[in-house]
Amino acid sequence: MSQRVALALGSGGARGYAHIGVLQVLEERGFDVCAVAGSSMGALVGGVHAAGRLKAFTDWAVALKRPDVLRLMDPKWSGAGAIGADRLINHLNDFLTDVEIENLPIPYTAVATDLAARREVWFQRGSLRSAIRASIAIPGVITPVTVNGRVLADGGLLNPVPIEPTAASGADLTVAVSLQAPRPAQEPASPVRAAAAPSWARLRQVFTSRSAQATGVTSAPEDLRIGDVLGLSLDAMQDLIARYRMAGLPPDIHIAVPVSASGIMDFHRAADLIELGRTLTEKALDDAGY
Repeated sequence: MSQRVALALGSGGARGYAHIGVLQVLEERGFDVCAVAGSSMGALVGGVHAAGRLKAFTDWAVALKRPDVLRLMDPKWSGAGAIGADRLINHLNDFLTDVEIENLPIPYTAVATDLAARREVWFQRGSLRSAIRASIAIPGVITPVTVNGRVLADGGLLNPVPIEPTAASGADLTVAVSLQAPRPAQEPASPVRAAAAPSWARLRQVFTSRSAQATGVTSAPEDLRIGDVLGLSLDAMQDLIARYRMAGLPPDIHIAVPVSASGIMDFHRAADLIELGRTLTEKALDDAGY
């Protein structure tokens, strides 16, 4: 008899393609996914899997090139986000259809964040497509949506790896997949104590590069884009939140995808990230004796 697995799929943008590799390996090894919960990209991949359309979605994702990704973006030059994501969601209709969450063959939860109430919202009923759209609204990148009067954004803001919705599934095994790999052992988590530049040096820095070099204070790299800053900021925050939350409710198996694997918007790199997910899952299962 196959073992029943509850699966928590984390947020992290394009790195979430690794979730596909995780699901492929679990299936190949005979595990039965009896419940899935996801935040952001984890909600998307988990929802497509629950709808039985993972193979078609994977074929589509692997075929995407950078120009295809750019065409799927829906730029918003004003408002609450740089991208509307409506084109993307409309393009995903073939995979999500109009299915209701309660009619999926396995229990599914998409996690979003109510920005005003500062609390999680668990979508376990209603439109699968609408639930995923709310969960993937990366702050500053993808516009939030309003559902039942709530302004909703990325579920990873409060719950980057949503294990809690699967706690009552009766699974034999809980597998959590985070997209911010644990801090290296040689890198301490304690605060770094550093001296800031004195005020006179900061003023002089504006006018000369020599003072900047002398004080150790320089402006941001010229090739650092706003998307990079948002991505790095979210990764730092979600890594900390995920580690604290998993300490309170640890999974049986934790698969951690390195944050360096890709940027949050590298959606043209599906093949590499799926393979990475496969490799990490095989190692985690082998190490755990499965």
